[in-house]
Amino acid sequence: MALTEIRWHGRGGQGAKTAALLLADVCFKNDKYVQGFPEYGPERMGAPITAYNRISDRELRVHSNIYEPDFVVVVDETLLEATDVTEGLNPEGAIVINTTKSADEVKTHLRGYQGKVFTLDARRISVEALGKYFPNSPMLAAIVAVSGVIDRDTFLSQMRDSYRNKFAKKPEVIDGNMKALTVAYDEIAAQINKGDVCNG
Repeated sequence: MALTEIRWHGRGGQGAKTAALLLADVCFKNDKYVQGFPEYGPERMGAPITAYNRISDRELRVHSNIYEPDFVVVVDETLLEATDVTEGLNPEGAIVINTTKSADEVKTHLRGYQGKVFTLDARRISVEALGKYFPNSPMLAAIVAVSGVIDRDTFLSQMRDSYRNKFAKKPEVIDGNMKALTVAYDEIAAQINKGDVCNG
């Protein structure tokens, strides 16, 4: 892996920034060179935000925003109407969208993007695993599965360690978050393995 660039689209309060930082952290622990950073407009709940990851085997010398990502993660599907989420997206890459719709159903909103399209119902997974709607954990696992920046077992092991530190005083939420990660990863991996993916 020479360089993988990922762009996240979400809304304030959905955890896109946190997911990008978590991805940077686990890849750093896996001996990668990483960047994880947000780009804000007005910092308010519900406002569109963009976050970025660069992950490489070599030292990173670029510190700009990412304009031609290999992968895009859409944490809130309402942004498909408001934003060109596929702008600059590599047709050899993929987009992962949090939606109840199929890849075929959402492709009409992707402005002619010809790459792979994956969909995941992060709300269902989050509510079943955590009792609340936190889409960032399922979407984090989804992009790891699609991009292959880190293998499944290493990713899950290191995320458990991260959650143990983050939720030291609330250990009851660790298992829920791990379930959300595992279910999301495996659902996307099943789409990949079955070839159940839409090419725009």
